[in-house]
Amino acid sequence: MPLLLLLHGYTSNSAEVDLYFGLRERAAAAGFLYVRPNGTVDQRGAQFWNATDACCDLFDTGVDDSGYLLGLIDTLAREYPVDPRQIYVMGHSNGGFMAYRMACDHADRVAAVVSVAGAMHAARADCTPAAPVSVLQVHGTDDELVPYEGGQIQGDEVPPAARTVKDWATLDACDPAPLRRSDVDVVDRADLRGTTRLAGAETGVQVYRGCARGTSVQLWTIRDGRHVPTFLPAFGEDVLDFLLAHPKPGA
Repeated sequence: MPLLLLLHGYTSNSAEVDLYFGLRERAAAAGFLYVRPNGTVDQRGAQFWNATDACCDLFDTGVDDSGYLLGLIDTLAREYPVDPRQIYVMGHSNGGFMAYRMACDHADRVAAVVSVAGAMHAARADCTPAAPVSVLQVHGTDDELVPYEGGQIQGDEVPPAARTVKDWATLDACDPAPLRRSDVDVVDRADLRGTTRLAGAETGVQVYRGCARGTSVQLWTIRDGRHVPTFLPAFGEDVLDFLLAHPKPGA
């Protein structure tokens, strides 16, 4: 069965991210082993993942979440019939940063990642994947915490969403110019706590083609979307379809 690790954001937890994305029933119907780990609790009492310099080990604990999550994958593979070609990581915010960390560190195991409002390392040289990994970055243009156009988190650089995706397109040896596809309607409200609705096909889609070993690198831009947009059911369906369409190459 395909394995999906779903990673929460900073201050959040496994239960909240499960409710937020609403993937449980769809993942079960598609045959996924659906796993939601919790990060370490910091001095503020908030759970986090030590993903990059920018996010989100704010108290410099140095906890090895890359090693922890790889160990979790190994444990699950021993206990369940996990397809080694279909190991996926998805995360929101800090969890999105951590999804990229897993792709960089464990590209020999991870087939594809989905990052919602996360970002890559500021320096591409800090990411040295051993194999191509498919990437889907989903980001709102009005994100107030992880800026779409790039910025800083407590003084540490966060790259723009477009650069995050372009860096992965380079790592995956994709064609340099992305193709723009039809906009999609996957978001209801701009913010989880707000009332602003985003009518129509609010999300632009850019796809890098010709990537190594059949991988795909995509950027979905939510126009006027904030850090925690409210997704429609179609989003979960599209995400799982993306993952299932991009296993590791093999016999």
